[in-house]
Amino acid sequence: MELLFDHTLQNALLGASLLGVVSGVIGSFALLRRQSLIGDTLAHAALPGICLGFLISGGRDLGPILFGAILSGGVAGLFVLGLVRATRLKMDAALGIALSLSFALGVVLLTHAQREAGAGQAGLESFLFGQAAAVLTGDLILLGSITSFALCLVGLFWKELKLVSFDPIYARTSGLPGLALETAMTLLVAVVVVIGLQMVGVVLMAAMVIAPAAAARQWARSLEQMVLIAAVFGLLSGIFGAVWSASYQGFATGPVIVLSATAITVFSILFAPKRGVFWTAMRHRSVFQKVSTEAVLTTFRDLSHAHNDPNYPVEQGMLDTCHGKGVGRVAEELSAAGLIAPVSHMSSEGAHWVLTEAGHRYVGRIHG
Repeated sequence: MELLFDHTLQNALLGASLLGVVSGVIGSFALLRRQSLIGDTLAHAALPGICLGFLISGGRDLGPILFGAILSGGVAGLFVLGLVRATRLKMDAALGIALSLSFALGVVLLTHAQREAGAGQAGLESFLFGQAAAVLTGDLILLGSITSFALCLVGLFWKELKLVSFDPIYARTSGLPGLALETAMTLLVAVVVVIGLQMVGVVLMAAMVIAPAAAARQWARSLEQMVLIAAVFGLLSGIFGAVWSASYQGFATGPVIVLSATAITVFSILFAPKRGVFWTAMRHRSVFQKVSTEAVLTTFRDLSHAHNDPNYPVEQGMLDTCHGKGVGRVAEELSAAGLIAPVSHMSSEGAHWVLTEAGHRYVGRIHG
């Protein structure tokens, strides 16, 4: 509890919360538009802007640094859109080109900036992996303003963004400015990346764009639900990461935030109702059992008809030949349900079963 009154932790908590909420909201649209890698590309593309902002301002002034990051990230995003539209390159190839070029340029500029006087004290490298403890109150005001601006844009153009995300072809035929909306979405992702640079850094920021949205996708049934749940998951990841890293000295806040978001995503993929791996496997098992039950009963009926004997005793080995070794468990379940019954018939050849009256009625209902 004492940690909660620590000023540094309070700043980190608020900054991580802002990052989590806006990442969940904007990341939902990136995920639905199948542009998951754009967060990674724009995060790496922000590095040249960070370095240029530092060189121009002559110090670790967050305003110029973030402005430079937004500018370089936006340029990289527009470069990707231009490549896709003007060439035959697919989106993944264009993203790879933009990521490689921009990050290489960023590393060159970072090396140059580190030679400048005071660069070591400025902590410029902290933008690679994040440093939540360095967030100041003035930084939070700037980050909060950028976050509010991004969320307001989403609210104002909600219908248009929703249509472009689900049916871009119809959006273009309806007269919506498709290129303008795609550009706006790319710039919004760049804004989110910039917000998270100081918290989780260039390297890990891509996870925050995708992880909360991917987790929310498993629980939601509509875009509204997905955006809201993603924002909540992002918020929880930010809060847990900030508190956990503050509780254990030496744990970097950014990686812990990303690990928290990843843990929520893994849990959602495994256990989310209806879409989770666990529940899907249970449904498949139930369907398999139903199909197996109906198939075994149909075999009983067919053999009875073939021998013109409604009480024809079916040998266990015959069932194994038709349906595999696992059919013994199914036969026992059918017997417990009163659909088949064991009979004494040629005990040297193994167990035998007959179809009961209830079994005949059940098979009759199956086949009409």
